[in-house]
Amino acid sequence: MERKRVFSGSRPSGRLHLGNYLGAVENWVKMQHEYDCVFAIVDHHAITTPFDPRELQTNTRDMLVDLLAVGLDPSECTLVIQSELPQHTELAWILGSITPIGWLQRVPTFKEKSEMHPDNVNLGLLSYPVLQAADILLYKAEVVPVGEDQLPHVELAREIVRRFNHRFGDTFPEPEAEVPRHTARIMSLTEPEKKMSKSLGPDSYISIGDDPETVKEKVMKAVTDTGPTSGEMSPGVANLFTLLREFGDEKQHREFLDEYEEGIIRYVDLKEATAAAIIDTLQPVRKRRQKLLQSPQRLREIMETGHERASTIACTTLREVKERTGLGPGREF
Repeated sequence: MERKRVFSGSRPSGRLHLGNYLGAVENWVKMQHEYDCVFAIVDHHAITTPFDPRELQTNTRDMLVDLLAVGLDPSECTLVIQSELPQHTELAWILGSITPIGWLQRVPTFKEKSEMHPDNVNLGLLSYPVLQAADILLYKAEVVPVGEDQLPHVELAREIVRRFNHRFGDTFPEPEAEVPRHTARIMSLTEPEKKMSKSLGPDSYISIGDDPETVKEKVMKAVTDTGPTSGEMSPGVANLFTLLREFGDEKQHREFLDEYEEGIIRYVDLKEATAAAIIDTLQPVRKRRQKLLQSPQRLREIMETGHERASTIACTTLREVKERTGLGPGREF
């Protein structure tokens, strides 16, 4: 039985952190054995907000290393760097030509990013969702694993598919969003009301490559009490319990939860246990990272293999699209 095609991408804005891993990549590792998966490092998306060229190069390499270190297997899935396949942007231009601006203006990301970077509101930021659609449709993906915040983007891709197929004939399948049933929402260690993000500062997140000393230091400094919460567990404490549940064992998690409910918990003990659980889980990941960083030839081979397979699919799709839209060969001259 032919496996369904999956596409998903990761923006190389820095090192992979625990929020990225538990929110998306952990699911990718599982899906690679069940689907025909294409996973991309979407560096074109990274240049829609302020960036440094050298940092982008480093972040792209680190993202590749991190994805391999946490368990993506190039023999089980296709790994590709978006900018190395010009078909992504060529298809985005074609799709952009049939996408109403009103559709793009209603996507929440444009408003959010515009407010975050008011001096950098650019065309790429507005057309970001069209490039996302092109990323998906280029591989004729049927399944797109996303968090709930990305559902509007997948729905827009579906709308573009319907419009394209109606105008030019049945070409693309309508991709289905897949939101993992269990996705841990990991919050910032310093501002636990917000999702874990590199933009909130180095102490706010834990990278999968952080050494044990750094992990412990960050967890021990994590905010616990953020003020009155009407009898509810404060966001910082809830975040520590989430991390302990994900990286520790159920018995330990239950014991601390009982202590919390009895009002006898010592947060320093909760933090030490949480840090120890994260350190223990990340130890084999760090070892794999170090080995990969020492093998640049292996990284090149992995990307060449992924590029070759992805290029075959991408060229086939784009050729079909150009033929249907009158851009391809076959003109009467």
